[in-house]
Amino acid sequence: MTYKSVTEILEAIKKKDISATEITKDYFKRIKASDDLNCFITLTEDSALNRAKKIDKDISKNNLKPLSGLPIAQKDIFCTKGVKTSCGSKMLDNFISPYDATVVDKLNEAGTIMLGKTNMDEFAMGSSNETSFYGAVKNPWDYEYVPGGSSGGSASAVAARISPCSTGTDTGGSIRQPASLCGICGLKPTYGRVSRFGMIAFASSLDQAGLFTTDALDAAILLKEISGHDPKDSTSSTVEVPNYHDYCINSDKKNFTVGIPEEFVNDLNDDVKNSFYESVKILENIGCKIKTINLKHTGLGVSAYQVVAPAECSSNLSRFDGVRYGHRSKKSESLESLYRESRSEGFGKEVKRRILVGTYALSAGYYDAYYLKAQKVRNLIAQDFSQAFEKVDLILGPTTPDKAFKIGEKMNDPIAMYLSDVYTVSTNLAGLPAMSIPMGFKEGMPLGLQIIGNHFDEKDILKLSYLYQKETDWHEQEPGA
Repeated sequence: MTYKSVTEILEAIKKKDISATEITKDYFKRIKASDDLNCFITLTEDSALNRAKKIDKDISKNNLKPLSGLPIAQKDIFCTKGVKTSCGSKMLDNFISPYDATVVDKLNEAGTIMLGKTNMDEFAMGSSNETSFYGAVKNPWDYEYVPGGSSGGSASAVAARISPCSTGTDTGGSIRQPASLCGICGLKPTYGRVSRFGMIAFASSLDQAGLFTTDALDAAILLKEISGHDPKDSTSSTVEVPNYHDYCINSDKKNFTVGIPEEFVNDLNDDVKNSFYESVKILENIGCKIKTINLKHTGLGVSAYQVVAPAECSSNLSRFDGVRYGHRSKKSESLESLYRESRSEGFGKEVKRRILVGTYALSAGYYDAYYLKAQKVRNLIAQDFSQAFEKVDLILGPTTPDKAFKIGEKMNDPIAMYLSDVYTVSTNLAGLPAMSIPMGFKEGMPLGLQIIGNHFDEKDILKLSYLYQKETDWHEQEPGA
């Protein structure tokens, strides 16, 4: 099968060089041959093939939708009607969703075929995909290394070419960080650009749905289909959705002014720094103007995030009580013990840690000292970005401080794990769009370049990524090739 990217698959289906059924069967063969990666929690082979046959009939009648026949993997945080939605947790191991998330619904309407639900850190809490109830996901570049998290299953599947694209969610870097560690493209849109309805909440003011693809044009095609206002989501934006793909192809804009924050490069190791500045030279050669900027409060981003996110998670996860749905303990003898035992058995160690931190931060006597102060820092970070975008069009930096780390290396050191997101959390706190694209390798493992834009400037992020990828071939590299 020579069709690998979203663009190639859609073009082949449109020309009737291949059927939706054939491409779907091929991807299930790939998935089964790569079972050791542990990318998927649930496969939906029967329903996928039935849907592919229906789409083939529609295509034969020239009823072609924007994404007709495109296979896709859904992160197991998105509700899918009639299919288990576990959030990577024992708590929801038996939960069958009665409805589709808006993202899933829009992709279905556009003609995609769901291959299955991908593995993830439990309730999206983690940076390595090791906290999942279903076991760690492996990085296809080296099975001894993590793929990143929390959307590690989605990233690993696209990197291994066992799915041409996938969905993910990004609360503090959970799309961009695994995209960087797996050598693919990961796009986190502006907060509110994509509906959160049906996306199981971790931290509601930070969570954002997004995408994994192999290149920028594929991301542009998919983003248009999942974006737009949703009356079911009160935080959903009404800002008009442009045609991102056409803008990438047709816009002649190349002279972006790109800011490089000193805070993002000062402490980089030599290998990552060299790869980063080689990328900067490429952008200069295509006409970009490079300017040094300061984001002086971003160094406080991880600290602020680790108060705000746990506080919101402690509130959101209080609904999992063993009464209405999810895991229910058989040990309970009273209502209080039902709550206690169900949560003790259903939640993993990292989730419990964050619930306790969040509950403490919101408790009487500590709210002002921790949560309120973290929100003030969040506001300062947003102001830094706002001032920077008065001088530059886009902001550039590494996505992660280093390449992927080995499985188990940081599991007993939560602080070191949290610092994996040091360059990504600030954009979530500010609600900004950002994208990670491949920029090279260190010791055979991928490195990512992060491009950050102002609110609703996804089109410029995608355009610059597209221009960069016309000059490089990092995004074309495959594990084991």
